[in-house]
Order: sequence, then C-alpha cells, then structure tokens
Amino acid sequence: MNPRSVEVVDLFCGIGGLSYGLSLAGLNVISGYDLDKTCAYAYESNTGAKFFYQDISRLEANEVLSQYSVDGIRILAGCAPCQPFSSYAFKNKEKDASKYDLLYEFGRIIKGVKPHVVTMENVPQIAKFQEKDVLGDFVNLLRAHGYQVSVSTVYCPDYGIPQTRKRLVLLASRLGEITLLPPTNKPGKYVTTKDAIGSLPKLMAGEADPCDPLHRAKALSPLNQERMRHTPYGGSWKDWPKELQLECHKKASGQSFGSVYGRIRWDKPAPTMTTQCTGWGNGRFGHPEQDRAITPREAALIQTFPTSYRFFADEDAVSITTASRYIGNAVPPRLGEVIGMSIINHLKQINQ
Repeated sequence: MNPRSVEVVDLFCGIGGLSYGLSLAGLNVISGYDLDKTCAYAYESNTGAKFFYQDISRLEANEVLSQYSVDGIRILAGCAPCQPFSSYAFKNKEKDASKYDLLYEFGRIIKGVKPHVVTMENVPQIAKFQEKDVLGDFVNLLRAHGYQVSVSTVYCPDYGIPQTRKRLVLLASRLGEITLLPPTNKPGKYVTTKDAIGSLPKLMAGEADPCDPLHRAKALSPLNQERMRHTPYGGSWKDWPKELQLECHKKASGQSFGSVYGRIRWDKPAPTMTTQCTGWGNGRFGHPEQDRAITPREAALIQTFPTSYRFFADEDAVSITTASRYIGNAVPPRLGEVIGMSIINHLKQINQ
C-alpha cells in the first residue's frame, strides 16, 4: 500500500488534533474544513494540509470530492461539535438543535463523496441522546450505503493519553470489516499527570514562563489564593474551612460538585481537559502541588500535543482563554494516531 495514495479530508477540523494524529500514523491528510477561521494558522502550520473556512451545512459534496485524487483511497474524517451531546447538555434545557443536525450534514456529504473509509469521533453520550437517535440514524445511513461499521467507547488512558476522557470512535469501510486497535496501556501502566507535566518549570498564580508563552497561569483573587492554600493534594473545596466555602456548595445540591476547585493527582491520569480547564473553579484543574490552576501548556501536554505544536503565530499576544478553548475542543493527537493506525491496519489486511 502506498500511503500517498490514501488521502484524508477532515471535516470540523479545528486546530488539527485529529489531522495531526492521522498524519503521525502515516496517512496523507490533504485538507480540513471548519467554521472557526481563527484555527487556520494552527491547522496549516502543524498538519501541512490546506484549511478551508466553511460552514459544513453549506458545504457541497462535490467540493470535498474535488480534493481527492481520481484513483486514490478516500478517507473522510469528522468530529461534529459535541456540546449538544455532552454531560452538561443533559442538564441544560437550552440546547441548540442546529448543532446535533451537523452529524446529519456529515452523512449528507458521505452520500455525495462515497469515501472508502469514514471515521467519526464524539462524546459517548451521543449513543444515549433522547431527542433524536442521532448515532443510530448515522450508522443506518452508512450501512444502507454499503459500509461495515464498528463503534467503540474509548477510555483514553487505555491508549496512552494521560486524562480520563471517554470518547466514542466510529470506523466504517466499504472495503471490508474495520475495527479500532486494541488498547496499548493497561491499568497500572497508564501515563500519569506527572509523566505529562511533571518536568515543567514551577509557577505561581499570575506568573508566566519567560521561555514558553503558553506556560502561563491565571491570577487568583486573594480569597481564592487562601482557598487554594487550604486545598490539600488530591483534595477540593470540601476540605476548606466552612468560612471559605461558597454558599452554593453548602446546599445539598452543591454536594454533587465534589471535584470543583480540586487539585489533580500526580499518580493518575488527569481529568478531561475542557475549554475552561485553565480556570480553577471550573473543575479539578488545580495543579497537584503549586497554588494555581494548570496552564495552557500543561493542558496541551495532557491532550498529547507536543511542545513543538504551534497554536498561534504570536503566542505572546494570545489570551489564556483563547488557548484553552482551542486545546479543550481538540481531539487528542494520540487518539487520532490510534484511529489512523487502525485504518492503515485495515487497508493492509484487505490488500493481503
């Protein structure tokens, strides 16, 4: 199999986490589409592929088809925005129905492009979504058009990713049976938070590493500094004296948010990185030892982005909030690599 004859187009590509991982596996990623045009620099700089600023709901299948060589193997990848299917969305009554329709738009493009292989990554809750059988409709469309489909729920530490993120990975092929590679790491052999970020320079809240603009911590108010000092290793707000606790946490409903204002543990994978992971009050995002929240650099490493990955043309000029949004929204490159290796293994098997 000639890897150059296998070409990937990535819909909903963002800053390129999935594309970068597929490239690491040896696949030839040729282009990506996304509605956030600010992702163009990171996507093109790191993947070498062309970025197209495009609303997927307005994208014509013929335009995507034109990206591929005439006689190559076409792979179409996509991670439709997952906010409507997330755990938070199940509690939030104000849902944006247009977001879950994006998976139907992905299906529309599949029908027109007829790729040989399709991969889709999303949150596991998509399989339990009550308002529409979004995943079932997507799988049925694929099967109706001659694809064999496998759906896996991935616990990221099983594949060497140092965070407890769970993801749903779909693989489909018109060429034969396709499955995700088996886990590479077992409990007790997981990559830990210390493995990922333990060697970075120490910082105080509000400080930045002069040698790394992304290793910059948000400032804390005097009250939150006091709270942080009262948060033990692996602990949370539940360890604070009563006078430091928030009123909402003293109520019965507040007891369910035990990880908020928490510290990550060194000896385990970190929690799932979100778009707000550099804010201490948004989850268990406190540094294990230092009295601050984690930095964008630490979040990126936990997401398995290498230190060489360029998120911005001028990293000194960007906000922590913007960096966190990019990193939290991204597919971990290591997961993209596993997906890519699974596709390559599949193509080798059908060529035997």
